Amino acid sequence: MSNQRTLPVPEGLDGMRVDAGLSRMLGLSRTVVAGLIEDGQVHADGRAVAKSDRLVAGTWLDVELPEPERPITTEPSAAEVVEGLTLQHADDDILVVDKPVGVAAHASPGWTGPTVTGGIAALGYRLSTSGAAERQGIVHRLDAGTTGVMVVAASERAYTELKRQFKAREVSKIYHAIVQGHPDPSRGTVDAPIDRHPKHDWRWAVVAGGRPSVTHYETLEAFPAASLLEVTLETGRTHQIRVHMSALRHPCAGDIAYGADPTLSARLGLGRQWLHAHQLGFAHPADGRWVQFTSPYPDDLSHALDVLRMEA
Repeated sequence: MSNQRTLPVPEGLDGMRVDAGLSRMLGLSRTVVAGLIEDGQVHADGRAVAKSDRLVAGTWLDVELPEPERPITTEPSAAEVVEGLTLQHADDDILVVDKPVGVAAHASPGWTGPTVTGGIAALGYRLSTSGAAERQGIVHRLDAGTTGVMVVAASERAYTELKRQFKAREVSKIYHAIVQGHPDPSRGTVDAPIDRHPKHDWRWAVVAGGRPSVTHYETLEAFPAASLLEVTLETGRTHQIRVHMSALRHPCAGDIAYGADPTLSARLGLGRQWLHAHQLGFAHPADGRWVQFTSPYPDDLSHALDVLRMEA
């Protein structure tokens, strides 16, 4: 939950960086404001902003703030054993984990469940101290309902270098998804801007003027009612695959929020979207060598795939 604030940029802040100016306007720390901007909670005249953008006098800013009783945390996630969180790789610079369902990447307003950062701390590992306190070490995220492979920065140089690679689109991000029906063509690209849904603030949508978003997909297997896709992301917008597949009228199986058929979801035994971060590749921040990590399907997704194969 959040509360919306709409306010004009005063003449005295014209030309100032968005994060610095908004910090003054709202009386919040610059770290907190930067977190809101990175989470897509700040828009200028309807468009999402970056923290390094410059304020323009007279522009209207829309800001989604956390409810007062649930302030943004300023402390790192407390160590908490996370069932199902497994460590694939650990060295002085990076930690690679398999994230289970129902686990958020880091603490955030309104989230009371387990986190990747808390689970890593419980395993006895330290993370980079770069970034906002509540998401130190986090260089990319998966939805709580999406499983799969994640890399977390353990050192400061890793944090800086991995953030750069993600921003420059040098990281290989491959997902597997089961979607309803059969995309036509069976292999293609969705290039459609994404922003917050105009009517539902907890959803995202293809919106004119939104942030550029590019998704490539290829059909791996086709079943009577659904298809298994391999999806490669160029960009990393919130809910990107879920939004783009829904826009094609082929939502991820089990993704009721984005239009999935609840009857099919029940038949497959799905309580969440069939979406898995299958493979992640990047240049190791220590020496530049290419490293790649693969995550197997968890039990609930494997079961749903088995059901589809038996029906084929």
